[in-house]
Amino acid sequence: MQKTINILNKRAKFDFEILDKYDAGIVLSGTEIKSIRLGKASIAEAFCEFNDRGELFVINSTIEEYAYGTHYNHRAKSERKLLLNRKELKKLEKEVQNKGLTIVPLKLFTNDKGLAKLEIALCRGKKNFDKRETMKERDTKRDLDRVKKMF
Repeated sequence: MQKTINILNKRAKFDFEILDKYDAGIVLSGTEIKSIRLGKASIAEAFCEFNDRGELFVINSTIEEYAYGTHYNHRAKSERKLLLNRKELKKLEKEVQNKGLTIVPLKLFTNDKGLAKLEIALCRGKKNFDKRETMKERDTKRDLDRVKKMF
């Protein structure tokens, strides 16, 4: 049908320990989905938050304005509602309130029907020594791959 779009949050796996993942729908206007299909979006600084009615919103995500949009164009940074089952929303809200965890978007993609989806994760923040350990493991893996390639 069309090419799939994958917009990643590369810092999330480095800064957070991922506990659980969910795929959520996202409420968008016409010009927003057109910009996403062109690949002009970023979720690097985004996070998710519940409002007072128990609805989940992604905040601080950037979807650039559509180049051919007129006065119907959208704002680049605005809160966008996420769509999950009620049971999943209640579970996430309870985890965030009680245990002090956070919800971080990992990937913005389009499925085979052409709908935009956001992969979110329930995360716990890493300490500095955990981040150093991650960098050390990545370096040793890279060195091992180099040695394997030589033989």
